[in-house]
Amino acid sequence: MSSKSDSLKEKLTENFTEFSQLSDYSFMNCLKADPQSTKDGSDHKPRSVYSGHYVPVLPTPIPEPEYISHSKKLFKELGLSSDLTRDKDFCRFFSGDISVADYPMSPVGWATGYALSIYGTEYNQQCPFGTGNGYGDGRAISIFEGLFNGKRMEMQLKGGGPTPYCRGADGRAVLRSSVREFLAQECMDALGIPTSRSLTLYVSRSEIVRRPWYSKGSRFFEPDIMIDNQAAITTRVAPSFLRVGQIELFARRVRNNAHDEALNELKMIVQHLIDRNYSNEIEFEISLESKVIKLASLYRSRLISLVANWMRVGYCQGNFNSDNCAAGGYTLDYGPFGFCELFDPRFQPWTGGGEHFSFFNQPSAAAINFKTFSSSLSPLLSESKQAQEKLDQIEKDFSELMNKELKTMWAGKVGLEHYNENLINELFNLMVISKADYTILFRKLSAIPDNFDSLKGSFYLPINDELKIRWGVWLENWQSVLKEEGNTKAKSASMKSLNPVYTWREWMIVPAYEDAEKGNYTKIKELQDVFSNPYIEQSSEIDQKYNRLRPSQYFNYGGVSHYSCSS
Repeated sequence: MSSKSDSLKEKLTENFTEFSQLSDYSFMNCLKADPQSTKDGSDHKPRSVYSGHYVPVLPTPIPEPEYISHSKKLFKELGLSSDLTRDKDFCRFFSGDISVADYPMSPVGWATGYALSIYGTEYNQQCPFGTGNGYGDGRAISIFEGLFNGKRMEMQLKGGGPTPYCRGADGRAVLRSSVREFLAQECMDALGIPTSRSLTLYVSRSEIVRRPWYSKGSRFFEPDIMIDNQAAITTRVAPSFLRVGQIELFARRVRNNAHDEALNELKMIVQHLIDRNYSNEIEFEISLESKVIKLASLYRSRLISLVANWMRVGYCQGNFNSDNCAAGGYTLDYGPFGFCELFDPRFQPWTGGGEHFSFFNQPSAAAINFKTFSSSLSPLLSESKQAQEKLDQIEKDFSELMNKELKTMWAGKVGLEHYNENLINELFNLMVISKADYTILFRKLSAIPDNFDSLKGSFYLPINDELKIRWGVWLENWQSVLKEEGNTKAKSASMKSLNPVYTWREWMIVPAYEDAEKGNYTKIKELQDVFSNPYIEQSSEIDQKYNRLRPSQYFNYGGVSHYSCSS
């Protein structure tokens, strides 16, 4: 018989009034607003923001919003009833109209500033004022923070209109990018990768925004036409949206003696990061220096694990700047991302990314972001040489620990207890030469085949006799090591838990957002279902549709094989 507390715990939030009671705004309550901001949030034009942790902003609602979908899984985790998607005020709120917010909800949202470092080099060029004081949430506006079954979550509109950080843009997101982000976050969660999550997706039936994009069948590298797009809003959810670039901004202000409160604001944002993302691991009572050292060590572990998991499933962030690096250790900002299909260590889906952010370079990019994070914590340790030395050592050890984690991950993907450099390097060589599909090949290897014929369907080009022989030798050597270690049945099961059947394939997503532009959301919902169980073989109909090689026409195809960040 269930207890009264169990039944209360199981009760779902069913309407907007009940939802409002979950609110608890630690970010705005604990941190400082920009002193030049307005209390009513009517702050939508680009301007320099010199101090404070956030700017109160009213989102701009999309007109005539239409519900497309929501994450049933996330709703369940948060204790929300799916009936909420039919609640008029709930829909208005998450399509940008927060005038429906009643006490204790905040009548305004908030946008935050952050600094930009690209591969460790500090940039101010993207700031219209040339100072870095105009860089931050240009179209992301947080509108809710609350406690859900005891867990604190923040909800942020992507495409909610301009903020002081919009740099002259319209603050909108288009339906295409909103569908991508909505689906990608839930796909990554199902793959077991720490990530921000998707709550709801709405499209405007009347607001149109123009963006550069690719003409049908375009072979151009950059967009070749301007197109009209429906405006959309997706709501993303995370324990916090604090970024490395945010901590970096306040550290830069300390370093530059920007204002009298600079050091205090850095202390406040770091303490808030600890409270939001590390409170279960960092004791409240210990000294600030001890907290900073623990924070650096814990974040190092999370970031290393995150990037190794990205590599495991073939994910490429595309633009791994400090401002796209969540300080809580999960994936954030699904704009220029992609998943590796044809195996290529230099895979980079984003035309603006460069090889430094390519698939196999992500561990190096992570090390540089971690160095930025560590140096941003340094001003808090200025009175303790010993603590600074500890922080320096934590940063220095990053690459060695990253390599160790990667070796463990690669060994696991091929069922080995210990990393075998020769075996794994030869596998990479064969995959490149044979034009292998990253996901399909590793999944076929998960059945531990003993002959080349079992790998058919993994390659984009016919395999000649010489390559077949090399594959045969590799399989024989691999089998020999597996047999030495023993229990191949358990190894196969472990590999299948690490190597998904289904993955993100951009050419499968395009029809979903193109149909959505015509008011048909069937493919979006089907992809939600497929992505919800990526490690489990699904029906033959679904398998034939989604577990296959990229069709040849989609190679070198603008908007599919590569894309700009026009969203």
